[in-house]
Amino acid sequence: MDYDVKGHLREVRSRLPEGVCLVAISKYHPVEYLQAAYEEGQRVFGESHEQELRQKVEVLPNDIQWHFIGHLQTNKVKYIAPYVSMIEAVDSLKLLKEIEKQGAKNNRVIDVLLELHIAEEETKYGLTLDACRQLLEEGEWRNMAHVRICGLMMMASYVEDEAQIRQEFRTAHNFFDEVKQRYFAESPYFTQRSWGMSHDYPIAVEEGSTMVRVGTAIFGPRVY
Repeated sequence: MDYDVKGHLREVRSRLPEGVCLVAISKYHPVEYLQAAYEEGQRVFGESHEQELRQKVEVLPNDIQWHFIGHLQTNKVKYIAPYVSMIEAVDSLKLLKEIEKQGAKNNRVIDVLLELHIAEEETKYGLTLDACRQLLEEGEWRNMAHVRICGLMMMASYVEDEAQIRQEFRTAHNFFDEVKQRYFAESPYFTQRSWGMSHDYPIAVEEGSTMVRVGTAIFGPRVY
């Protein structure tokens, strides 16, 4: 392996304050890259394709926490429900219901994050702030015994303008504080603010992120 995964991982870690969880985004990267990161102590990895994830789960150590990132189709939930540690991008009540159903079938509680759409780009998935408020207000999630909403996630606009990126993260943080107070004040597990990627995670951390999703800065350009 000619790419220095371990060195890049150490570099990213050195820039993260204590208490911020690093999710190493390993989709499209070979197993030996993940193994190198694992040997360096990394235990949380993010994948976005069910089949690729399943292949990696079978060959990598079983103490890895797998986060499903990216858009998840409801018909794929059943494949990852037995083992996934967190589903990071819940963008509809329909998806939440399916995760509840599959969690029940597997007799486990699945941690999730609600995905917000704050960036101005149309390509991003996620709930608008109003749609997220409505989902929480209607309260169907309260009856779900196999889903645990642990926080929020979002992606900032992919732009050079740091002020815009910072403002989007700040909007997400303010919204987190709002829903925490209103719906999760008694829920000690509702703590995660997942924002920040390879190009903007230092800003994200300054704006209250507790979980960053870094791929390229650790593993290099993706191999499609």
